This record gives sequence, C-alpha cells and structure tokens, in this order.
Amino acid sequence: MANDTAYSELTPQIIELSEMSRQADYIENELFTRFNVKRGLRDLNGKGVLTGLTHVSEIRATKDVDGESVPADGELYYRGYKIEDLIRGFTEENRFGFEEVTWLLLFGHLPKKSELKSFEKLLSFYRSLPTSFVRDIIMKAPSRDMMNTLARSVLTLYSYDDLADDVSLPNVLRQCLQLISLFPLLSIYGYQAYNHYHEGQSLYIHQPKEQLSTAENILHLLRPDSSYTALEARLLDICLVLHMEHGGGNNSSFTTHVITSSMTDTYSVMAAAIGSLKGPRHGGANIKVVRMFDEMKQVVRDWEDDEEIENYLKKLLHKEAFDHAGLIYGVGHAIYSKSDPRARALKHYVSMLAEEKGKGEEWGLYQRVEAIAPRLIASERKMYKGVSINVDFYSGFVYQMLNLPIELYTPIFAMARISGWSAHRMEELANDGKIIRPAYKAIGPVKPYIVMKKR
Repeated sequence: MANDTAYSELTPQIIELSEMSRQADYIENELFTRFNVKRGLRDLNGKGVLTGLTHVSEIRATKDVDGESVPADGELYYRGYKIEDLIRGFTEENRFGFEEVTWLLLFGHLPKKSELKSFEKLLSFYRSLPTSFVRDIIMKAPSRDMMNTLARSVLTLYSYDDLADDVSLPNVLRQCLQLISLFPLLSIYGYQAYNHYHEGQSLYIHQPKEQLSTAENILHLLRPDSSYTALEARLLDICLVLHMEHGGGNNSSFTTHVITSSMTDTYSVMAAAIGSLKGPRHGGANIKVVRMFDEMKQVVRDWEDDEEIENYLKKLLHKEAFDHAGLIYGVGHAIYSKSDPRARALKHYVSMLAEEKGKGEEWGLYQRVEAIAPRLIASERKMYKGVSINVDFYSGFVYQMLNLPIELYTPIFAMARISGWSAHRMEELANDGKIIRPAYKAIGPVKPYIVMKKR
C-alpha cells in the first residue's frame, strides 16, 4: 500500500481492512463511460452539468462565433457587473472594496454612499466575539490546521445563538453578516494560538478597530505591531474581492446550496463549506504555487534563462520535480481557457507590490513562467481546451510579499468566500427549492444472503 510509512499509528489490521475496502469500492473507468456519468459533474471539455440557476455571479469562458462556441478570454460578473469594472471603480475612488462588493452580492445592487456607510457600521458592530470565547474556545486545544480551527469555532458559535435554528431570511441574514465580520477574528486568533502553543512564539491578541476596513483589520490583527502600508492593505482588499465569489458551481458554493437545501442551520452550512474549501483541490492551490516556486528558485540557477526555466517545468510535467504530481500549479483552470479575469485584474497590482517590496527579480521569474508554462503544457498534453495562468498563480506571491503565514492562505480565501457563500445560502432559501439529491446508479449484483457457517 502506498505511503505505508506515513501510517505508523495504524495497525496492520487497519491497513489490511482499508485495502479490502478499496477493492470493494473500486469502479472501472469503463463503467462511467458506458452509463454516461459526468464525473465531477463535468463533461470531457470541463463544462459543468447544469444543476441550478443563480443571480449571484456568472462565469464566461467562451463566445459564439457563427453558431459555434469557441474559447474566449474569461469574464467574471458579480450580479451583472464585470469584476474588472468593480475593482477599477472603488480603487480609482480610493475606497476599499470588500464591504461594497459584499453588499452587492447580498442585495443585488451597488450601494449608495449612505447605504455603504451604514453597512460598514453594521459589519463593525458584529465584529465582536462572545465574552471569553477566545480564552475558552480558541485557546483550548489549538489545531495545527487553521481551517479546522475556523470550522470548530463556527460550529461552537451555534451554542451562543438563541435563534440558531431559525432559517427565516432576516435571521439567516443576521447570522451571515456576523460570520462575515467574525471570520478574520476566528482565523487570526486561531493562528496566534497555534503560533504560541505549538511554535513557542509570543502571543498577540489585538482587538479589531471600528474605523478600519476588513482588509486593514486583517493586517492589524495579525501583525505584532499592527503596522501596514496603504498599498499592502489595498492589495489584500483586492484579493478578497477577487476570491469572494465564483459562481454557484464551485465546490464550496455548491456545498452551500446542497446543505442549505436540507434546511439545516447557518453554522452547519458554513462549517461544511469550510471543509470543502480546505481541500487542496479547491482552496489550497496558491500554497502549492508558492512551494513550487520555492523549489524552483533553489533549482534554477539563472532566473532569466528561459531554457533553464523550461527544463524545470518539463520536469514538473514529467513527475520528476516538486511533489511528482505532474502539474504546474497555478496554470490551467476547470473553466477558463484563454485567460482568467481574476489573474488579469490582479497582475498590475502585483507588479506594484513587487516594486515596493524589492521583489523585482522574483516577479521576473513569475512572468517568465507565465509565458512558458501554457505553451509547454499545450505541447505535452492532450488538451480539450486552452490553458492559461489562474488567480492562484499570483495570489500566493502576494501573500508571501505581505509576509502572511502560509497557514492563513486558505483561511484568507474563506474570509473572502464567506460573502459568496452567504449570498448563495440566501438565494437557496429565497427560492424554497427541493432538497438537492442527484442520482447515483448502483452497479453491483444482487446477492443471496449466506449463513455464517457457509461463508
């Protein structure tokens, strides 16, 4: 069995039984083809099976040309507004965007100045944990994984809510706004507890500040001296906006719809979404990008030598480097082919931060990989669609330049995506749909029962 050495705490009996289970569960690939099963709810071209309708956001990766659908530069719309236009709008007017775009996702229109100001005050009001919650919950048995800490804290908040099981829209909205406000505190305090008790570092617990934006509060809560530059806060805010929503079909948002359709409570729904996002196939991709580049920077001697860079990337594809998975992380996406609009929107600001941080050499390496990798993948792999850089390619580099601990990369994703999850939960409840229950076809034979003595 693979990785036996990693299971030192398991008995030989458990290992043997797990292999027995694997053999009982294995399904031949040919059967999925024979019964026309859309594995992963996607066809061979990566197009998702239509399972619902949404107002919240839209992803476009193709365009019609003479009646035929062809790959196009990706577009992402929040409530009908193109993501690049939203970012350009609030940055040019020197505003932080997370709160404004959260309003848009939840209520369907851009807020007026008075609405935004009132909404920011409401989020600030909810940015407070119950008395002794940090001491009694977060500081007790701190986990090495911040997403587990976040999920546990969210589930525990159920016990502090007298209306926890009320799924009326006003109450669910109240719960969602509280969780949107509290995710940064729960995540960062969880990290500080881990860093203190597991890593032996000093313990810092800063209180959030009412006058600060969500992005500013994250940096304020995390850093020992609470200091940050305007550009740092601006970049983090843009990353939050880019990650806060991506259609109803991504794994965690679909999870939100599925669990909501059972009419369970908000805390259970959001904990399930956190569990989905924790998976490395969903929320942990930028960690893989950063670690891949860390190895690349050690192996590639000349960061300006395209041939040497390409040779390393070939080794990645041939499973001869990094994690031997045969992947160049941050390149390619399940939906986008020609370009990821989030990556396009972020790239300019990444360049600015690299200049401020004196990371021009590293930024040059990223740009060279961006130019080489898609061409290399297309030449070595059978492609059903195009391949391009995705947002994870840049976001991990941003977080690294912001000196954010790698343990918080995925929780920061959750701090952003909670706004999208909330919008999808509200939408599912507003439409009072049926419980989501897709079909699975049983393929095993019917068997007669065998009495014990004849087995």
